[in-house]
Amino acid sequence: MSRIEEFELSIAPLDEDPRKIWVYLPDSYDHTKKRYDVLYMFDGHNLFFDEVATYGKSWGMKDYLDANHIDLVVVGEDCNHKGNRRMDEYCPMLDDANAEWNNEKITPQGIETAEWFVNVLKKECEKRYRVYKTRKHIGIAGSSMGGLMACYMIAAHNDVFSKAACVSPAIYYCRKEMERLIASTEFAATRIYMDFGSEERKAKKDVVALVDTMLGFSHLFGEKGCNTYPNLVVNGTHSEASWETIVPVFLRYLYPELFQGE
Repeated sequence: MSRIEEFELSIAPLDEDPRKIWVYLPDSYDHTKKRYDVLYMFDGHNLFFDEVATYGKSWGMKDYLDANHIDLVVVGEDCNHKGNRRMDEYCPMLDDANAEWNNEKITPQGIETAEWFVNVLKKECEKRYRVYKTRKHIGIAGSSMGGLMACYMIAAHNDVFSKAACVSPAIYYCRKEMERLIASTEFAATRIYMDFGSEERKAKKDVVALVDTMLGFSHLFGEKGCNTYPNLVVNGTHSEASWETIVPVFLRYLYPELFQGE
């Protein structure tokens, strides 16, 4: 049977230290000695179990992976639940240094978070589990601010990650800075999934703006040689229930080899 393992890992100097980590191991893991493709994700508490998800609904990733017998290891990092700190930790940079969320100024710590993913979390998982260390088999994914982080990390750490799922990414906080980063990055072979839901904003002009951002970034990544999949999710909302519906879409795109022979 597949299982979810949990352990704690120091994330200092960020607070809420140590931080909980969830790891999905497929059914075949205990019956073979092979190495596995791996997907590192943000907001790990929202991925597998409704009872620990922030709003009572998870992405249902364990159920999907189990039902389709996908040989993928998924590693989820718990976010910082203290006040505004998730926004800080999942924001790598800002176009406006005075940007706020819920009337609190955002203090970007996403660069430090990304470094921790690469230099601490990834290395710890490679010690504990039979996962590949080579970028061809390693992905990064997240939603909302986690989607922004996935977008940032596929550029800033393209030597580590070859694929990213940027789900409903909050790029509007640092669009100009992200554009500069992408323009200055030399990408190896890379696959990037990016989406927005058609119901994420009430006003049509706001939905159009989100789609324009998505297509603009898809074009920027494409100009740098990346393979991209921009997706407007019809009736999609900014919620875990909606994101659950696109798990099969982005996993098939990012890891096509795991679905061969169906």
